[in-house]
Order: sequence, then C-alpha cells, then structure tokens
Amino acid sequence: MEKEVKKVLVLGSGALKIGQAGEFDYSGSQALKALKEEGISSVLVNPNIATIQTSEGIADTVYFLPVTPYFVEEIIRKERPDGMLLAFGGQTALNCGTELYTTGVLEKYGVQVLGTSVEAIMYTEDRDLFVKKLDEIHMKTPVSQAVENMEEALAAAERIGFPVMVRSAYALGGLGSGICANREEFVRLAESSFAFSRQILVEESLKGWKEIEFEVIRDANDHCFTVASMENFDPLGIHTGESIVVAPTCSLDETELKMLQALSVKCIRHLGIVGECNIQYAFNSETDDYRVIEVNARLSRSSALASKATGYPLAFVAAKLALGYTLDQIGEMGTPNSAYVAPQLDYLICKIPRWDLTKFAGVSREIGSSMKSVGEIMSIGRSFEEIIQKGLRMIGQGMHGFVANGEMDFEDLDNELANPTDLRVFAIAEALEKGYSIDRIYELTKIDPWFLGKLKNIVDYKEKLSGYATVEEIPAGVLREAKVLGFSDFQIARIVLNPTGNMESENLKVRARRKELGILPAVKRIHTVASEHPDLTNYLYMTYAVQGYDVNYYKNEKSVVVLGSGAYRIGSSVEFDWCSVNAVQTARKLGYKSIMINYNPETVSTDYDMCDRLYFDELSFERVLDVIDLEQPRGVIVSVGGQIPNNLAMKLYRQAVPVLGTSPISIDRAENRNKFSAMLDQLGIDQPA
Repeated sequence: MEKEVKKVLVLGSGALKIGQAGEFDYSGSQALKALKEEGISSVLVNPNIATIQTSEGIADTVYFLPVTPYFVEEIIRKERPDGMLLAFGGQTALNCGTELYTTGVLEKYGVQVLGTSVEAIMYTEDRDLFVKKLDEIHMKTPVSQAVENMEEALAAAERIGFPVMVRSAYALGGLGSGICANREEFVRLAESSFAFSRQILVEESLKGWKEIEFEVIRDANDHCFTVASMENFDPLGIHTGESIVVAPTCSLDETELKMLQALSVKCIRHLGIVGECNIQYAFNSETDDYRVIEVNARLSRSSALASKATGYPLAFVAAKLALGYTLDQIGEMGTPNSAYVAPQLDYLICKIPRWDLTKFAGVSREIGSSMKSVGEIMSIGRSFEEIIQKGLRMIGQGMHGFVANGEMDFEDLDNELANPTDLRVFAIAEALEKGYSIDRIYELTKIDPWFLGKLKNIVDYKEKLSGYATVEEIPAGVLREAKVLGFSDFQIARIVLNPTGNMESENLKVRARRKELGILPAVKRIHTVASEHPDLTNYLYMTYAVQGYDVNYYKNEKSVVVLGSGAYRIGSSVEFDWCSVNAVQTARKLGYKSIMINYNPETVSTDYDMCDRLYFDELSFERVLDVIDLEQPRGVIVSVGGQIPNNLAMKLYRQAVPVLGTSPISIDRAENRNKFSAMLDQLGIDQPA
C-alpha cells in the first residue's frame, strides 16, 4: 500500500430498491466488522435508517446523507480518509466512486480506492471496454456492439440480426434490458434503455442457453479460485435475480465445470480484480460453447447468497484483501476455516425469488431480463426435491411446496410454460400432473431435464401418498421417504386426509404419527470459513436425508428462540432484520443463549456470528416446533420478525409454547379485524364506519 491506512470511508447503497436490497447492509456490515478488527477508523455514508450498518457501534462515524458525488466530496473534505471502499454498496456506491475518481476528487484529497482498482471496475461496467478487454485473452463474449444513440443502435441490430438482446451499461438489476424479436420491439426498448443509461449494448440473443455463475476471489499475490458455483434453474433470458438458483451446479458434468472454473480464474486475473467478484456465463451444454455475459467487480446479491450457501464470508474476506491481507493470512491454514481454499459442500442450496406483483393493478406477471422480484429465500438440504419444496414454502405466498397447493388452474398451460411468469414453477407441476413428458416441458421451457426429472419424482410420490386413506396406514418407510423428498406434514395431511379449513389438527395428527415412528429431522452444521472460533459457530439446517445431530442438546432455562422475518416483500423489509439482530444481541448481553430461525440470505440476522445458534430453515409451524422440541427454550419471541412470526403466535400458544413479550391473545386481537373491532366497542372507542 502507498501509505498507512488509518481511516476508511465506506459507501453504502442508500434506499432499498428492486435489484439492490438488504444484501448490501449485510456486506457493508461485514466490511465494517473487518475494519474494526484491524483497529481502523470507519466512516459510513448511508441514508437508510433501517439498516444494521447505521446502528450504533458498527461504524465509528455515520453520515445519513445521499450517496452522491457532491455529498461524498463534502464528507471527504471534512473527514480526510486515507482509503475508500466502493464494492460494498452496490451499483450506487460503484457509480458514485467512479465519478469521484474520473473527476479527480479522490486524487485531490489523496484518497486511495482499496481493493479492486477503479480502472478494473470500469472495464467491467463499460460494456465496450469489457468486450475489448476479454478479446485480449480470446474469451468469448456475446457478439455485440456498444452504442450511444438510436441511429447506431438500429444499425447494430440490423447487422447482428433479430432476435437481439439489449443491455444498459452502469444500470441496476437488468434495468432497461430485454430480448427483441423485431425492429418495432427494439425501438421501443432501446428508447426506454437510453432513459436509464448513456450507453446500451446490442448483442446476439442466447435465449435458452444455461446460465452459470461463479463467485471468484483473488488476492494481491494472484492466488485465485472459485468459491461457489451456481446454476440457474431458468435458462438465459431471465435475469439471475428473477431465477431459481441452485448451488453447487447440478446438471454440468465435471469436465464442463472445470472448464468454466478455469476460464473464470483466467478472466479475473486478466481484469486485475483484487477481492471478490461474480462472473456469469451463457453455456450451451450440447456444444460446450460459452459466452461471458458479465462480471460484477463488487459484492452483489449473488455473493450474499454464496456466502450463506458455503459458510465463506465473501464480504469480510474481500474487505481484508482490500486492506492488504492475502488469503493465506485469513483463517488458519490447513484447517476447514482457512480462506485459502474453497469450501467443500455435502449439501445443496436453492434460492427462490419473492415477487409481490399482485399488489400492483394491471402489471404484467411475465418475468425476463429486467428484475421485478423484491426479495428472495435460500433453502438447504440434501436433494433437489427437498430444497425446492422447502423453498417454495419459504417464499410466503401461500404455497405448501411443489404439489398439494390446492386448485391452480392455468387457462393455456403451453403458453404459461413457454412465457415465464412468477407462477411458472407451479405450471410445471400442473403439466407433470396432467401427463406432459419431460421432453415436452423441456421443449417449452428450456429448463434442463435434470431438474424436470427431480420435479417429476415429487409428483410421482404425491400419487403414491394419495393411495392411503389414513395417516396410520402409511408405512414408516413411505412416510420417511416423503420427508426426504421435502413433503411437509401439512402436505401429507392434505394429500392423504383431504381436509378443509385451516387443517391445524390434521397437521398435528401427521406430526404425532411421525414422532411415534421415530421419523425426526437431523440437525447438520455448516463449516464457517475464517471465523474466529469455528468450533463455537453453530450454523445449522434440518434434513431427513440423514440421521443424527451435529450439536448437543440439553434443557437450558436461559435460552430464547427469536423468529426472523423471512423473505423481504413490500411492507416487510430490512427493518425487521434490524429488529431481529437487536433482539438476539440483547438476549446475549443479558446472559441468554440466543437462537435465531430465519432463511433470508440477504440479512445480517442470518450471519453465523450474530447469535449462539442459527437455524437457517423454515419459519413454519412444523419446523419451529421441531426446534423447540430440541432446544427446550425458556420461550419464543414472535414480535420482532413482522407478519410471519405473528401468524404463528396463537398456534404456538395452543401447543403450550411460552411466547415471550406481548401475549398471543393480544396479538390475535390486534391482527383479527373482528376481534379488534369488538374490543374497541367494549372500550367505547369510535371507529370509522
């Protein structure tokens, strides 16, 4: 480093928006933690009051000001930092830092950009520079042309030939991007894209190819490797933020995977990135042809997901690398907690986006290359069947898994499969139940047959379960296999008993029978890389694919379970992460063992060192009872995670689970409009007509 770094300015991401949400609170908090560990003074710029990183004790100084060149320059003038971190505040921070660099502000005040250089960032952000840079090492990018006006854009589209893909430079969440089948569609989209960005890229359409992405880490000694490999369930043409994503890759063979990993390392070394980045490929598995779609030289939603998926804290490690550390100096070499090698996984994860499109009148439900999702979940398990079923319950849109969701009638099933919407996965379920072959569904969706075959296993097992008339009739082996395939007690009750109403008693009947047969979930632990005390970090998930517990259980009167908020949605966002983190940390300070249940990979509350035990698992009635059976806590806090925990309050109360804080009866009165109204009448309080 040119000079000793004593004070560092960290740029946050500002207001949450589609494509830039809580993941930057998580990554920024990790960076600030790394600075504190090094005794370096930190100055944070972020006007978002709902974030953990703006809480007392995280940064040394916080400015609740816009992350714009004008305000950041004023802060630099006042604070005189030695260095600046740009990679932890999303596109907002990157664009702001790049402008401060190009206008000479950083040079004027002697501020170093730590980690990846601004030149390397510009190679990845400017589409034209990016393509030219990768041409130097003969890496394939989509046939494309960067243009800055409509005349150039039309000429490029005619030369490449329709269909073409339009992308915006320096834009967020695929804003202004899409695939155009003809000139008329192209003019409409290009006009829209130029409203967001001064430069757009017109490129060949690779719709239907697989989309594969890697998180890559590199230090100043040029030690470089892929930390996580991820595969989009949805083919290219749907933004990765709109896609179901699995890790590690499932449908690639070892040769294909190693080829793409080697290309990733070659690309990141050539770009000169120091720290963490994400690289995305279009891949044709029939020909082994590929294209590099883009590189994000910053932390992203994918890197938050990869951190939680692998136990490798990418933001924390990237911050240490930016401060001049090398990977062999982070964690203990030769042990599972060393940052020098990629983690080895014996499980799978699945990310599913959460949309809230029903809250908007007249909005199209179709999804594509521009993001509409407002949040996401991550499920962990030992098979694709298990993680997809768990995940579809976690998104909190009234679904109970891949099957047994009640009546979902699609008027034109072929159209629903060919033109993706937020409900396409359930259209696949209906198609399989109606006898569509895997080949036919692949032809319509271009979703790899490996995934479709696993989904068919779920539908076939639903058929098997429907052959039983009572829960007692189901053989132990059949019931265990259903749990291995991700069926909840609720699904089994619905398939076998076919009840109506809220099904609470039927759900409990399946639970009682399962426990009687000794069919209980195993509790497995994920290794956490670079953690200070890896033996004490309890990052846990539940699965039925194996048996046994990776942690010891004993009754502890001074333990408390905190229920998190699940996926972000409109009306329930990062503020509940703030509440959850403060609840577990306060419990800890008071001498309680703190236990968190949550499954949102974007959050600080799902960081492995925030509490004594983290269950990265469902916030369902069934799973919460599983945790309570094992932990035997003093009680459960339901009031800090928003609506999902609130909805469980009365169910837990009826099972004699101690609910701490506001009583479940009071919560029920407040939540139930009729009961609330009756209470106000009793008190003589006037109400709106």
